[in-house]
Amino acid sequence: MDWFIVHTYSGFEDRVVLELTNRIKALGMEAHFGEIRVPKETVVEMKAGKRRNVERKFFPGYVLVQMEMSDETWHLVRNTPKVTGFVGGSSKAPVPLTREEVDSILHHTAESKEKPKPRYVYERGEQVKITDGPFKEFTGLVEDINLERSTLRVLVTIFGRPTPVELEFVQVQKL
Repeated sequence: MDWFIVHTYSGFEDRVVLELTNRIKALGMEAHFGEIRVPKETVVEMKAGKRRNVERKFFPGYVLVQMEMSDETWHLVRNTPKVTGFVGGSSKAPVPLTREEVDSILHHTAESKEKPKPRYVYERGEQVKITDGPFKEFTGLVEDINLERSTLRVLVTIFGRPTPVELEFVQVQKL
C-alpha cells in the first residue's frame, strides 16, 4: 500500500477521516486501505495564565491515506463528502508519497507529542509583550533565544534602564 495526500475543505479533516472510514466499512473495502491520518503537532500556549498543550493541524486541509490505488478505491475516496481530490500527479492518476516523505511527516507528528514546541517562533530584535510572571504587561526586545530550553532573554526597561529578563516562550507574545 502507498500513502496519498487527499485535499479536503479546511476545518473538515477529522470529519473526512470519520466519513471515509465509515464508507470503507460499509463497502467492505478494509483490505484495500491502511491508516488514515490527519497530520497534527502539539504546541504549548498560555490561556488565562495557564500553560496547556494544544493539538494543531500542520497541514490544514489535507489528510494522509494509506491505500492500494484502483478505480474503486479512487472513486470511494474522491466521492467522500468534503474531499476535493488527490494531491500530486493528475486528477485521475495521483502520485503516491515517497517513503522518506511519509517518514518525515510521521516523525514530525511523533516528535511534537514528546516535546511540544511553542506556538510562535521568535527572532532577535523583535518586540514582545510579557503576558505572565512578575513583569506582566511590560514590553521588551528579544536579545537572545535558547531553543533547547524554550526560553528568551528579553531587554525590559525598568526605571529607565534596559534590564535582561529570562522568560519562557509561553510567557510572551508577539506585538
